[in-house]
Amino acid sequence: MVADPSLLISARGLCAAYAQREVLHAIDLQVRSGEIVTLIGPNGAGKSTLVRLVLGLLAPSAGQLWVKPRLTIGYMPQRLKLDESLPLTVGCFLGLSGVNDRSRLADAAAELGIAHLLLQPMAGLSGGETQRVLLARALVRQPQLLVLDEPVQGVDVSGQAELYALISRIRDRLQCGVLMVSHDLHLVMESTDTVLCINQHLCCSGHPEAISQHPAYLELFGANAVRGLAVYTHHHNHRHDLHGNVIEERRAGDG
Repeated sequence: MVADPSLLISARGLCAAYAQREVLHAIDLQVRSGEIVTLIGPNGAGKSTLVRLVLGLLAPSAGQLWVKPRLTIGYMPQRLKLDESLPLTVGCFLGLSGVNDRSRLADAAAELGIAHLLLQPMAGLSGGETQRVLLARALVRQPQLLVLDEPVQGVDVSGQAELYALISRIRDRLQCGVLMVSHDLHLVMESTDTVLCINQHLCCSGHPEAISQHPAYLELFGANAVRGLAVYTHHHNHRHDLHGNVIEERRAGDG
C-alpha cells in the first residue's frame, strides 16, 4: 500500500452480513487522490452498506479494508431528518461539523452558493439547498476523501447536473478522492472516472462508457438504461441555480 502514495482506501474480498445474512460478498474497491469512483446498483444492492464499511461504522464479516493513516474524510449522508420545530440555522448546522474556523465555513458556503442561506432555518430549505448545505458541511473539513451517499437525492434533473459538475470542480481544486453512491449511471457519466456496479456482489467495474455496454450492467438495468445515456452526456452551455433556473449562458465562440 505504501508504494502508491495516491491510494486512499483499498478493499479486497470485502463482505458484510446482518443477522447472519450476507448482504455484500467479495467486493474489491480502490479510491485514489484526484479520482471519482461511483457505486451504482438497484435498491438493496448494498451500496450504503459498503459506504458504512469504508467509514468504519460497520465491521466487515470477511475480507480486508485498508485506509490510509490519518485520512481526513468528509461525509455527506443520503438524507437528513430534522425536527421541523428545531430552531437550527444553516450557519449553526455547518458549525456542527466540528470546524470552528469561520473563514473555512464562509469559504465552503461561498463555493457551494449557500452564503445567503446561513441565517435561514434548515427546516425551510428546498431539496437542492439541503444537498448543498450537506456537501458544504463535508467540505469544511478540507477532506482528502469525500464520501457522498446519493448526493442528488431530492434534486431535479437540471439541479443534479449542476451538483455533479460542482463535485468535479471540488475534486479538481482539492485533488481529493471521491467515493459516490448513485442509482443512475447516465447521471454520472461525465463526472466519474471509475464505476463499480454492485448487486450484493461486484457485477462489473471500469470506465463508465465501458460499463454502459457490459452484459452484467445490461442484465441488471436493461437496454433502456443505455438509450438514456445520450440525454445526459452532452455539454451544457449554461449553469443552473439551486432551483434549476439558468443563471449563466456562454455565447458561441466564448472560451
